[in-house]
Amino acid sequence: MTAKPKPSPLFLGIDTGGTYTDAVLWSEAGGPSGKVLAKAKALTTRHDLAVGISGAVDAVLEMAGTDPAAIKLVSMSTTLATNALVEGQGGRVALVMIGFAEGDLARDGLKAALGADPVVFCPGGHDVHGNAAKLDLSGLEAALPELEKSVSGFAVCAYFATRNPAHELSARNLIRDRTGLPVTASHELSAKLGGPRRALTTLLNARLISMIDRLVAATEGFLAARNIAAPLMVVRGDGALVSAAFARQRPIETILSGPAASLVGARHMTGIDDAVVSDIGGTTTDVAVLDKGRPRLDPEGATVGGFRTMVEAVAMRTFGLGGDSEVALEDGALSPKILLGPRRLVPLALAGLMHGEAVTSELERQLRAPNPGRMDGRLAVRTGVPERLAAGLTGAEAKLYELIGAVPQALDRLLTSNAQNATLNRLVSRGLVHVAGFTPSDAAHVLGRQANWDATAARLGAELFARRRDGRGQFIAASPEAISERVLTALTRLSAEVILETAFAEDGLDGAATVAHALVQRAVDAHPGIARLSVALDRPVIGLGASAPLHYAGLTELVGNRCVVPQDTDVANALGAVVGQVRVSAEARVSQPKEGLFRVASGESVRDFNDEAAAIAAAEKDVRAIAAGRAKDAGTDSAEIEIASEYRVSTVEGQRMFIEAHVVAVASGRPRIAV
Repeated sequence: MTAKPKPSPLFLGIDTGGTYTDAVLWSEAGGPSGKVLAKAKALTTRHDLAVGISGAVDAVLEMAGTDPAAIKLVSMSTTLATNALVEGQGGRVALVMIGFAEGDLARDGLKAALGADPVVFCPGGHDVHGNAAKLDLSGLEAALPELEKSVSGFAVCAYFATRNPAHELSARNLIRDRTGLPVTASHELSAKLGGPRRALTTLLNARLISMIDRLVAATEGFLAARNIAAPLMVVRGDGALVSAAFARQRPIETILSGPAASLVGARHMTGIDDAVVSDIGGTTTDVAVLDKGRPRLDPEGATVGGFRTMVEAVAMRTFGLGGDSEVALEDGALSPKILLGPRRLVPLALAGLMHGEAVTSELERQLRAPNPGRMDGRLAVRTGVPERLAAGLTGAEAKLYELIGAVPQALDRLLTSNAQNATLNRLVSRGLVHVAGFTPSDAAHVLGRQANWDATAARLGAELFARRRDGRGQFIAASPEAISERVLTALTRLSAEVILETAFAEDGLDGAATVAHALVQRAVDAHPGIARLSVALDRPVIGLGASAPLHYAGLTELVGNRCVVPQDTDVANALGAVVGQVRVSAEARVSQPKEGLFRVASGESVRDFNDEAAAIAAAEKDVRAIAAGRAKDAGTDSAEIEIASEYRVSTVEGQRMFIEAHVVAVASGRPRIAV
């Protein structure tokens, strides 16, 4: 009797974006690229992420008629961390700087990133060879009772901690013992020098911990409720997969997670090795380059929300441009241009779908007014996050937050002064409040090109926007349809600009944004001017995102090459999440503090040797062991490890002089699946 062949394992991919949560069920069977068995979308529910996840995954399981027990791996990508940094959101954290001076805050954008969050300076730190200064944590110890009441976590950065992490470990242990709150130490995230930028990366990581923790907890709770006993993986910013537990400790590494997954998905779906990939979502457009089938990585670290981090990620340029971008007018112009982003608003069509008459009645009231108001078409509503995340509000912020409820309220009734508008913006940046307003998604509803939300609310918002006045005192548009066409045209034009800007920047050209704007402007102008300018990309554009077929339809003539929108473009991120590999690294440095003494700094240990070869051998052994352990923690049992060493030496009077060695181990393999 012939045994039945075992069915191919099923893989569930999830992408939690700013607006939608996507799910895809994929099987390795069905050809070289496998087969998408089912796909679905549900609204991302920020107050309780499990609701959106369950909506998308339950729909996929129902479509495929699949037993949940057949799923052997679950993998997730997310734009939540990216969006939080672009929008300036995140928990309030305390930064602990050991061995640094207050002037160091001015470097690498650290002071701007810190904002109003508290910082504590402590004496200590190490020199370039790992020799310690005297550590004094008494100031930190005295500040902890007050800090633990007003922050959600701590970020610790010590001078030259990458050469000796001992002082960071002492501060981390003290904070954990006294407060029990999450602590991120800078040496855990990066082995690179550059204290202020390492502190910036650590600060942002600490801010994101509660957000990613809620996402992972929501997903794990949902999987347990559906009896899906499969490992849960998360996509990092370089496209690699790591376990959920790994991502919980290092959420900063999930910035650009969604876009990185989309690159993996784009290559998988199209088979195109060389392309510019543009992924348009609700909040952002992410543009990157595929070379020979692999995404280009940023050697300097990912830049998101204007901050250059030390996170290794795809060389992705993220722009605040998407279907839910804020629509505004150029100030003071006779014929004002349409401006989009970078802030995300809740589309009025979506607010109308969720809250019904509470939204449409306010918009109708504003339309009945004889003259347009400055805050027409804008409403505020609480996001529904846990109340503990509202800790540390000022008196003005707390007072306004109390007035805002779970039902949207019109800003013209809620706010009574310009100062309150600034207060509202701070509540939005903390992730406590959403503002609803007119967006490109609303324009698409008005024109019948999108129909999944409330078209009535969208049309009311378009009417309110169309009756705004230009510099001559005239309405800026004759009808809701006219203003909606202008908004969608502006979105396509700006999409072309950000794609060209990325191409110019990758080519190392200065003034990329200015040149891209000029070229696209000449292409769309009826009278392009005396100088004829044209540009063409050397490779096609792969358009990703649910709205890509709409917004990228007119892209070809603006970028000078074809635009490919694959069939499953709406779930590229979720698909990319399940076809990737685990990849982690470990680093060690060997220095020579004095002649004949070789110091190895690897992981959390510092050791001295009297022989160069012995020190190098120990460094290689260390990084191999650390990489193997990290690979196991990251979710693979079959890692292959490659080791590379780079030496800095000099020659003095014909004699070789050792300066430093950098040893890196990279472990990679497919994630483990349930048996």
